[in-house]
Amino acid sequence: MALPNKKITSIVDALDQHMAQAVWQANQLGHAPSRTLSTGFAALDAELPDGGWPHSTLTELLLQKHGIGEMRLLRPALAALAKTRRVALLAPPFTPHIATWSGWDIDAEQLLLLNATRTSDALWAAEQVLHNGSCGAAILWQKDVKPEALRRLQLAAQASDTVFWLVRPATAQQNPSPSPLRLLLQAAPAGVEVQVVKRRGPLHEGTVFVQLLEGEIGDLDPRRAAAHTSGEPASAERPPHRPALRAV
Repeated sequence: MALPNKKITSIVDALDQHMAQAVWQANQLGHAPSRTLSTGFAALDAELPDGGWPHSTLTELLLQKHGIGEMRLLRPALAALAKTRRVALLAPPFTPHIATWSGWDIDAEQLLLLNATRTSDALWAAEQVLHNGSCGAAILWQKDVKPEALRRLQLAAQASDTVFWLVRPATAQQNPSPSPLRLLLQAAPAGVEVQVVKRRGPLHEGTVFVQLLEGEIGDLDPRRAAAHTSGEPASAERPPHRPALRAV
């Protein structure tokens, strides 16, 4: 028995509407839950997809300037990961301060420092760390990264189980990026303001204030940081009895 044309049209319209909604939800809002690690800050966890720093993803931290609290923001996650796996520091802007890391319960033996003066070398090193899989976390500092290099980093991160951050200047937010998670960090009294520039799924507050502990040693070597701020050259002298990082 054939259905009336009006009935057929009604069924087709209903199916079209259902498919349009399904496609929109899949592309814009829907995503499979991913493995994450708590940031250690409840307000920030609530703002991030699946409640924390994602594994197997390129996460961009966009900064006004270095030393505004970005390392203290990562401290809880790094301390948790360093208990069982190494943490790679790739082309950091200043000399890491070993006393600080020790005070954060992160053994210097768990830190892997890779210095690179050329962007191409730093990007290559980051890809190798991600492909190797021996590091639980990796942080790469770079100013200028081309779109194709960002895509390579995202692909390498997806193939790994590493929590991976790329630290870039705040001006980079004006440029498109394949990174699923981009956060703009701005200095704030007693903490840092985190604005979600890009994320999977719907935004909640969009911006969250994270209060950081007071009275801590600086993020990186304070002598180098002070010299950078004042414009004076940094001293190459190192305090005695400071354990060295494992460098490659």
